[in-house]
Amino acid sequence: MSLQPSVGDNIVSRHVHVRGTVQGVGFRPFVYRLALRLHIRGSVKNGAGGVVIEAFGDAGNIDKFIACLKTEAPPLSSISTIEVTDQVVPAVSPGTFVIAESEKGGTTEIDIACDTATCDACLAEMRDPADRRFRHPFINCTDCGPRYTIIGKLPYDRPNTAMAGFDLCPECRREYEDPASRRFHAQPVCCQSCGPKLALLDEKGATIPADDPIAACIERIEAGRIAAIKGIGGYHLACRADDEGAVARLRSRKNREEKPFALMARDVPAAERVVALTPDERRLLESIERPIVLCRKRDDPEALVVPGVAPGLSTLGIMLPYTPVHHQLFERSKFDLLIMTSANRSDEPMVHDDLVARKMLDGIAEFYLVHDRPIL
Repeated sequence: MSLQPSVGDNIVSRHVHVRGTVQGVGFRPFVYRLALRLHIRGSVKNGAGGVVIEAFGDAGNIDKFIACLKTEAPPLSSISTIEVTDQVVPAVSPGTFVIAESEKGGTTEIDIACDTATCDACLAEMRDPADRRFRHPFINCTDCGPRYTIIGKLPYDRPNTAMAGFDLCPECRREYEDPASRRFHAQPVCCQSCGPKLALLDEKGATIPADDPIAACIERIEAGRIAAIKGIGGYHLACRADDEGAVARLRSRKNREEKPFALMARDVPAAERVVALTPDERRLLESIERPIVLCRKRDDPEALVVPGVAPGLSTLGIMLPYTPVHHQLFERSKFDLLIMTSANRSDEPMVHDDLVARKMLDGIAEFYLVHDRPIL
């Protein structure tokens, strides 16, 4: 698409350096669309110190462009500084605005975006039988999904992430290259045909044949078995919160005598069946960070949580689903609450490496729901 600056003689050229959380949050696509809207020519690219923009066009439009970088920035971004330097107007002006190849080298001064909960738009697609990403366990876009845990090195481009080994299919490639798509330059973009794959393993790590690993996982959890589930940032141990035998077995196998287990609730109404939420606690539960929130336990938690989950305590640590797999575990089952505790032995770090998981969780997990994307 050819971009023409506004009619007039007040043409300027400016170098703009944006620092902060501006990689992995859809910032370059945002800049590209903003430039089209305001008839700016030039380029945007990732650099070791943030995002670098070369802007050429009408001075008034460029002033508005720079102001909009702050006021209209993507929801996951956080700008710390914007440095603007006037440049000599080139004799041959750029003919359009492009997303340029990222800079290599230099001193890294970037705030890496955190992993964020699946957004409503992606959830709507995942729940739509007519959508090509129906029940896709790794659905994401520029507004959600993994960031921190897939980045191997900066700048944040697909070859530098855990998605490097997953080549885009033609349909995902079209979305990735389409400025009108919310997956424009979304580095983790994928679908069932070109993305990571789920698998079910037995307690010794052997593959369990399953056409639908999530459905097979649900069946085993319903039967009272303990799952090790590989998520975005590590493994969790999961089992029914209303099954005293499963909870006692998990506590014994994990060598965790008294410390409480964290819970994951289907949604806020399910959480409110076992805890009394304040407005602030509800806001935290529903935030994109999806933290574990410590809440006051109701006097009678409707038998949804057995005493062994948090023995002798008046509070429960609770969170909401934040990955596509989590959402499907609840939406495709009758579970309202599950134990979702860090996968490790007592006082040891959370497991994120597949080989370490097989070794460390041997004798704890009774089966595994895994995938083939590395956690970096």
